Amino acid sequence: MQTNTVQAGALSCQYLADKLGGKGDVIIENGPQVSAVIDRVTGCKQVFAKYPGLKLLSSDQDAKGSREGGLNVMQGYLTRYQKLDGLFAINDPQAIGSDLAAKQLKRAGIVITSVDGAPDIEAALKADTLIQASASQDPYAMAQQAVAVGYDIMNGKKPAETTVLLKPQLITRDNVKDYKGWSSPR
Repeated sequence: MQTNTVQAGALSCQYLADKLGGKGDVIIENGPQVSAVIDRVTGCKQVFAKYPGLKLLSSDQDAKGSREGGLNVMQGYLTRYQKLDGLFAINDPQAIGSDLAAKQLKRAGIVITSVDGAPDIEAALKADTLIQASASQDPYAMAQQAVAVGYDIMNGKKPAETTVLLKPQLITRDNVKDYKGWSSPR
């Protein structure tokens, strides 16, 4: 059980592209080069490629998947680029760190999106941040389905697929109030 991470990156970046009207200077804040991160970036780049008005300034900086990494890398971006309209962070901690860097450097008007739908991002979406959306993973559903598959295997029933990809959900400022979060039963 895992999230369709290409789709998660695409969802988050489609929201970003839509918010910017398909135009502007954007960055993909990369992370550790594991398959989930590579897939998220692939999904994002597929979306950005559809918009010739989007200029991708950078996509190769590793913000380490952490809040501190997001803060440090974003400080570098904001120092280097006087104009930045949007940023896709590969996970929520990086998005939160990036938002903090923008606040510290008094930069506004940047749309930040990410992937995870973690509890911290719920708070960020309800607060005065630049973070606008996160494509959520669903650990509860992953565990629920994994147990069901495991039960079937114990009873001699092989799964139809070796990998089950769960569809991510886009959490935004508009729908966060209805978001069930990571630990709620469905």
